[in-house]
Amino acid sequence: MTITQIRAFYLAATLGSFTAAAEYMGLTQPTVSELVKKIEESYQISLFVRGGRRLVLTTAGQTLLPWARRLLDAELGADSALHALNTGEGGTVSFGILQNASYYLLSDLATVFHRSYPNVRVRLVGQNSFEVADAVRNGELEAGLLCLPIPAEGLQIRPLMRHEIVWASADPERCATAMAIEDIPKAPLILYDAHHGWNDPTRHQLAQLAQLHGITLEPKMEVESVDAAVSLVASGLGDTIVPKAVAESDTFPSTVHTTKLEEPIYDTFALVQRTNWELSPMAGHLADLAVTMLTSSDAGLGEILQPRMNSSIAGAMA
Repeated sequence: MTITQIRAFYLAATLGSFTAAAEYMGLTQPTVSELVKKIEESYQISLFVRGGRRLVLTTAGQTLLPWARRLLDAELGADSALHALNTGEGGTVSFGILQNASYYLLSDLATVFHRSYPNVRVRLVGQNSFEVADAVRNGELEAGLLCLPIPAEGLQIRPLMRHEIVWASADPERCATAMAIEDIPKAPLILYDAHHGWNDPTRHQLAQLAQLHGITLEPKMEVESVDAAVSLVASGLGDTIVPKAVAESDTFPSTVHTTKLEEPIYDTFALVQRTNWELSPMAGHLADLAVTMLTSSDAGLGEILQPRMNSSIAGAMA
């Protein structure tokens, strides 16, 4: 059975004739009659007692009628839900966000979006970049912001901007000049993102750099957040790396000093979505807003790589 056949049956049953059903559907009477006949032929049963002025349901027809009503109600509900999501009158948008969003002018993303679309539920998930990539790839999130590099399979990746990573230490002498990779092991190393370890994009870059110099880095302490790592550094327990945006924030401890890495590494931020997958209109608006806020000229925190939307994603956001 097709949805069109079910609709023809339901309308004929509730309106009392094939002619009335045909007028409602914008079809001819023989077409509607044929649609119902195909159901009857498929199951070798009669749905109506024909011959009177008004169609009368058989036992089979009475059995099918409530199921037809449920199916058409579900179709109408699905249509209404998608229409609401298109127009901003309802629905839910799921979007991956940077764990350190507050340092990149993204704290107000949900608030600003809600002002424009108050009836759309927003689900912002702050995860490690690998988790955001997997969630987008698996369809759990429509899109997300993350740091590169990440496995690119199944993803459409649009680099946006990059932020330099700097060295942080409570010892001013350790920050008197740019930090050479060979000098890193001279003090205890504290690193954040303990869960993902060296798979974290920033830590992965540091490990690669050390490997090129024949050095193996072994952190003395690993914590989950950059704030926890900075707190330990402020206590004099070791050194760490931090994004420049964190080092220049108002909450960064005055007792912690920073310097450039002699061989720079960067957090490169990107917008990702599934390959050959169009964002829903509301997800497109949320992604557009996130990109605008991240690459705001007022941020002054990093180098913008792609200030304009590319054609494929811009089309999905229209």
